[in-house]
Amino acid sequence: MRHLKLIINNNESKKIDIFFNKLELNLILNLYATMVSSGEWKDYSLTISKKEVSFDVYHRASDFPIYKITKNLFPKNENEKYLIKDVKNIVINKSDSLKKLINKIIWKKFKLVN
Repeated sequence: MRHLKLIINNNESKKIDIFFNKLELNLILNLYATMVSSGEWKDYSLTISKKEVSFDVYHRASDFPIYKITKNLFPKNENEKYLIKDVKNIVINKSDSLKKLINKIIWKKFKLVN
């Protein structure tokens, strides 16, 4: 018992958001509700990795996600904190504010082409 050490971990100030916070999720779900009610989006999923968290949107449940609204956990630049990616994982737009990013994009209706 005489070799017992007390270790206090005070790393709470360095804690990072590892998911969307309540305001971010509210913005995303409001957009999702609007697009579902217009019949353009059908399903969604959440993807969590060490580098990013994304809200993936599907036109059909069996397809690949048509959009990924991504929160970059370790951005290299400030304007790369939030990204919107397409089916091929190419960045469509990026911003430091999720609200600005969602309002920048024209969420047009998808049509099948024969």
